[in-house]
Amino acid sequence: MIYLLSNQKFDEVVNLPVIEIEYKNIEVDLNVDYLLFTSKNGVIGLDKISNKWKNIPAICIGNPTADKVKELGGKVEYIAKNSYGDELAKEIIQNFEPSKIFFPRAKKVLSNIVQVLKQNSFIVIDKIIYETKCKKLDFIPKEGVFIFTSPSTIKCFLSQTKWKSTYKAVAIGTKTASFFDGDIIISDIQSIENCIKIAKKL
Repeated sequence: MIYLLSNQKFDEVVNLPVIEIEYKNIEVDLNVDYLLFTSKNGVIGLDKISNKWKNIPAICIGNPTADKVKELGGKVEYIAKNSYGDELAKEIIQNFEPSKIFFPRAKKVLSNIVQVLKQNSFIVIDKIIYETKCKKLDFIPKEGVFIFTSPSTIKCFLSQTKWKSTYKAVAIGTKTASFFDGDIIISDIQSIENCIKIAKKL
């Protein structure tokens, strides 16, 4: 059996959501040139706060995030070629003049994207608009292939059970895999669909 540690629905997998998102209700100043989204949760969180964001061009870390921007009526200016924060910072520096950017983010950010942009004359306003928290599992499988979609999914799963010899692991990317202490297969494409393809072969 393949277990996806997320609430996103896909055929032929069982959802085992181990994290939940808590959105913050805060005031934001959107007098900026661009928005920077590094996850779909950033888009959803900002949309809960204000509609003004939809008129500001958005820089997105990947296609799923860009798709959420479009779905909610926003404007996509740029989609990163690489789905890692530090690499996205380099792409922004290469493709944009120094400008004012609003970055709606999680409580914990694993990249140095804000620092790198500021060091290159960008003005970055970053606000915490959501927090990832562990969710208690209703049941814990005795065997199967587990797809980890973020470092938080690894942390929250292993906080509730020990890793077993009957388990196999697939990570959506190298950043996520780096938080796993053991054998894990890293998807060559950062998408859940590709992780599922890999898991089916295990």
